[in-house]
Amino acid sequence: MNFFSQKATIFVYKLIEMDPSSQNLSIKQWSEDDRPREKLAQKGKTSLSDAELLAIVIGSGSRNESAVDLSKRILAKVENNLNELGKLTLEQLMQFKGIGEAKAISIAATLELGRRRQNTESIERKKVTTSRDVFQIMEPLLSDLPHEEFWVLYLNQATKIIRTEQLSKGGISTTTVDVRLAFRKALELSATSMILCHNHPTENLVPSESDKRLTQKFQKAGENLDIRVLDHIIVGGNKYYSFSDEGLM
Repeated sequence: MNFFSQKATIFVYKLIEMDPSSQNLSIKQWSEDDRPREKLAQKGKTSLSDAELLAIVIGSGSRNESAVDLSKRILAKVENNLNELGKLTLEQLMQFKGIGEAKAISIAATLELGRRRQNTESIERKKVTTSRDVFQIMEPLLSDLPHEEFWVLYLNQATKIIRTEQLSKGGISTTTVDVRLAFRKALELSATSMILCHNHPTENLVPSESDKRLTQKFQKAGENLDIRVLDHIIVGGNKYYSFSDEGLM
């Protein structure tokens, strides 16, 4: 190989090294403007994509895959839907190559914090006027659960929420509800009305006969105590069923 051929070969190698597509670069090799942590610090959290935010939670990728690429792969599996990501168990998250138990726990904890923040912000003395108002408050709490939970929203005279409280938690298709406990809490809070809400993990929103009987039981108890039961909402996935809207109350 002559001198000029050697120079040409070296030049080609340098071009390859400069081409990001020719190899997997770690995040540390990226421009500072493209690194998720630095990007958040310099440009704010809204400038980051879902994958970049998830990469910060994960912390690191592997030798062959950056944290951002790993995050993109995970999100692609749930069709880039964060609600669906929130439904994944630790075991399901750990099925992704590069996600161990510690990273799976970090992802689950972060998503749970986001869910709780959304719920806290949405229920503080919020006025309830429609069934959709209730759905928007309760959907973040109930839509991702693999089991049934029964909640009660306690309202004041102006139909503003005083308290939102879980009354019971059960299995995939049923939960036991103590009506007396619900009304005892209503009296403690001086609530004038309440709204019942529970979820169907199967996402079948049709109320069961036991759902109907329980609603009637609440209504009768409320009549005796002068506490109105305004509605019973069933949440399933991103949809809901309202007893009041369907003329069952």
